[in-house]
Amino acid sequence: MFKNHPKGLIPAALANMGERFGYYIMNAVLVLFLCSKFGLSEESGGIIYSCFYAGIYILSLAGGLIADKLQNYKGTIQTGLMVMATGYVLLSIPILATSQNSTGLLAFTCVALFLIAFGNGLFKGNLQAIVGQMYDEPKYSKYRDSGFQIFYVFINIGGLIAPFVAPLLRGWWLGKHNLLYNANLPELCHRYLEQGANIGTDQLNNLNNLVVKAGGTASADLSTFCTQYLDVFNTGVHYSFIASVVAMLISLVIFFKFKHIFPNPAKKEEKVLIEYTAQEKQKMAKEIQQRIYALFAVLGIVVFFWFSFHQNGESLSFFARDFVVTSTVPPEIWQAINPFFVIVLTPIIMLIFGALGKRGKEISTPMKIAIGMGIAGIAYLFLAIVSNLQGYPSATEFKGMAESVKEGLRIGPWVLIVLYFFLTVAELFISPLGLSFVSKVAPKNMQGLCQGLWLAATAVGNLMLWIGPWMYNKFDIWICWSVFFVVCFISMGVMLGMVKWLVRVTK
Repeated sequence: MFKNHPKGLIPAALANMGERFGYYIMNAVLVLFLCSKFGLSEESGGIIYSCFYAGIYILSLAGGLIADKLQNYKGTIQTGLMVMATGYVLLSIPILATSQNSTGLLAFTCVALFLIAFGNGLFKGNLQAIVGQMYDEPKYSKYRDSGFQIFYVFINIGGLIAPFVAPLLRGWWLGKHNLLYNANLPELCHRYLEQGANIGTDQLNNLNNLVVKAGGTASADLSTFCTQYLDVFNTGVHYSFIASVVAMLISLVIFFKFKHIFPNPAKKEEKVLIEYTAQEKQKMAKEIQQRIYALFAVLGIVVFFWFSFHQNGESLSFFARDFVVTSTVPPEIWQAINPFFVIVLTPIIMLIFGALGKRGKEISTPMKIAIGMGIAGIAYLFLAIVSNLQGYPSATEFKGMAESVKEGLRIGPWVLIVLYFFLTVAELFISPLGLSFVSKVAPKNMQGLCQGLWLAATAVGNLMLWIGPWMYNKFDIWICWSVFFVVCFISMGVMLGMVKWLVRVTK
């Protein structure tokens, strides 16, 4: 699988894997952590998550501009890792949120998230630009797509392990205090601390039952228990961010050790000056213009893929917590299904693409992206059908039911496995191949900027993520999934209409 690829690919992938490991530890729990620590509604937590997630990719555009301007990609990448480590250090400080300090503490948390997003912006797109530059050499150029697929596998090795870290540390810390994990207890604890017995009979009964299950007693002072449980529960999550700091430092060491073998995008050796005629200059300018148009056309499509796919950190995490039988498995861990499938399926998909290429039936990168959008639509169509057949109401209505009724409505975890299988196949047709497409179509002196534009398109999709939790709580949830299905299939149709033009422009 690694044969015929440049020697810098694996060190770059390892540096990225460490960074992604640290990032996905935090990302797996972020929106649930915001709700459990500060008592935020899912919609409010979703808005902060959306802004943070969008900020990562918007700031990648700034990171690309900085690196292009300074022509110092490697230094920008190293600075990014150090800034991210600082953000994770701030997140790891366990301070109990109370009614007196909650606003200031939430602002402090947002500052930490900004540092992580800014550091990621300096790191992410510029490392991808370096990988793309490796394949500009003629002997490697035909392996560009497979190179980015390999690079993507390493990202997901980190993503596979990371979702287990926070739940394990949280469970360990709860156990040290003779308490047990329960995903639904933090929300009820916050509600009781705010409203007392006014939360309603069903909710109060649910709280008492969960207190006993979590290690409390039926006669416990609920206010004292709720405060203690929230403190211990969230402190365990804070400790997991220390692992993110360590991961950043490991990535920094790997990158520093091997940076001498990485190329420098936009830094070319001086070539013999060639005089071009006005007609030749006009032709070159037109070609660059067409390439930029092609880039923005694809970016417009992937906005809607990320809007749908990144629901794995928002509405799909809430779905795993609320509607799926996950009593022995924390909902965050189900996010590991996606990177597991990436690692398992990537070699298979590479073999299929390779076999088609040998037979002269190679699928173009734009066509692969169109197919990926269709597969993403199938994933949400599947979930919409299941939710409709189960008769699921909105999440708000569901959470108001008695616990015994909710238990009878929950479905087995197989639904998450099938869902993430389709979403992962779609991701493999879009994300690594999209990175390859950008590196192929981008003008040589704009590699960092164009990779930043790819990430900025992801940011636009992420800015809309809050719509998922809003629909999830507002309507019967099959309607929520149907919206994502329609968005993906319309995007597929538009992409299919542009395939011939995109192929012609990138030749």
